[in-house]
Order: sequence, then C-alpha cells, then structure tokens
Amino acid sequence: MIIIKDPKELQQMSIDLRRQGKTIALVPTMGYFHEGHLSLMDAAQKKADKVIVSLFVNPTQFGPNEDLDNYPHDLQRDSDLARERGVDILFAPEKNEMYYPDHSTWVEVPGLATNLCGKSRPVHFRGVTTIVTKLFMTALPDIAVFGEKDWQQLAIIKRMVRDLNIPVEVVGHPIVRNSEGLALSSRNVYLTDDEKKLAPLLQKGLRTIKDLVDKGEHDAEILINKLTEFYKEMIPGSEIDYIQIVHPENITVIEEVSGPALCAVAVRFGKARLLDNLLIKR
Repeated sequence: MIIIKDPKELQQMSIDLRRQGKTIALVPTMGYFHEGHLSLMDAAQKKADKVIVSLFVNPTQFGPNEDLDNYPHDLQRDSDLARERGVDILFAPEKNEMYYPDHSTWVEVPGLATNLCGKSRPVHFRGVTTIVTKLFMTALPDIAVFGEKDWQQLAIIKRMVRDLNIPVEVVGHPIVRNSEGLALSSRNVYLTDDEKKLAPLLQKGLRTIKDLVDKGEHDAEILINKLTEFYKEMIPGSEIDYIQIVHPENITVIEEVSGPALCAVAVRFGKARLLDNLLIKR
C-alpha cells in the first residue's frame, strides 16, 4: 500500500491508472477505522481494480462547539488496518493541502439539507459536499462507496453527482452493527460502559416503529410520538436531537407512510451524538 499526502501526486497517479485502463474505487473516510469502514473497503475491492481510501478529518463539516479537536485519530493504526485489508492507496493529506488559506469556493445541495442533520448542523453538508467534490477531482474514481448510516449524506452526494454530471457511480453500503445491534461509528469511543448498553436501543426502537407500519399504522406523527416515548422511557438521560420520517431519496418530511419511507434519528449519549435509520416502508 502506498500512502500519499500530496493531492497533486494522487491526481497524477489516478490519471496514470486510468490511462492504463484500470478502474478506481474511492472510500472517503475521516479515519479511526472500525469494521464498518473495513466493509466499505471490501465492497470497493469487488467493484474496481484499484482502491483508494481517503483519511481526512474535514474541518469544514464541523460547526462551532462540535468535536473537531477531539475527533479520534490514529494514522498508524488506520494505515495498518487499510494495508491488511488490501487497500492500494491511502490518501492522508493535511488541512493546508486540501484548503488554501483564502479558500472561497463551496458546493451545496440545499434542497436535501433542510431536514434531519441539516437542521441542527446547518454548515455540515456544505462542508461534506465540498470535500467530496475535491476528493472526486483529486482521486478521479469510477466508483465511490459510502455507508448508509449517514443516509442523508448519501442521498445528498447522489443528488450532487447527478446534478453536476460528475462521472462517478455512488454506491451505498448497508450499516454494519455490533452483536447488540448498535451501528458502528468512530464516535462510539465516546460512550461510557453504561451508555454502550443503552445505545443499541436506538435500533430496537426503529424496529418497533417498522412493526407498527407493517401492522397498518401509517400516520407519521403517531409513529414519531411512539418512538419518542420509547426512547424517553428506555434510554433515560439521553437527548433526542431529532426523530423524523422522510422520503429516502429527497429527504422531504412525510406525513403519511404510504410509499417509500425512512425513519431517521439522532440521539445524544453524553459526549456522543449517534445516528441510526431504518427503511420502514420500501
């Protein structure tokens, strides 16, 4: 595995690979790899000749008082894991290599960023779409693989690629969970032992809502209230950021679950803000 820090060096290497007829898959990450990240790398290997994994804690997607300074980071650990997984190139630039001091260009998809995380983190998705565009222009991938835990992010990137005619196939990969059902996340390291026992209830609550839909309850407000009650009763001390039912492609709020519907939640457990989601109607 090659480790590259210079964006221009990676771009030239990707140009050379494409000239050789090689296909490239990109896995964008912020590092501190867990089995979820590694599963994305495995999926990428099945879809392309060469796999590039980017490792960059992107400052522009963090808002004030968020955990940028404390975000877990261990380049040696991550590079060892990526190498063991068969990654060809690990792209690990520094901030000043990705953003000029007078950086002033942004990419936004505001129509899909008004609900869910976009409501409580107003600058987040502008930072995400900008850095992903830069990564696409640097790594020049044919395919990019993203996890479905950040469902809204995946939907926004797919829309951005469509609207800007970016020649990249964006592929979503199912959520990877631990044995108790908790969605894997780098931020899970913030959880205390007691919080780790309670956090899997995020998914259990979502499944109770899907069961209600399967039994005929289609009123979104009723479903949201049921899930709110479940979390307040079963996860005392947690703080609900949002519970919403939205269309899975355009992230618009749904009042009646009569077609495709995604129930998405964000809940704070002490220092950790955890996301989860479930398609409650396909």
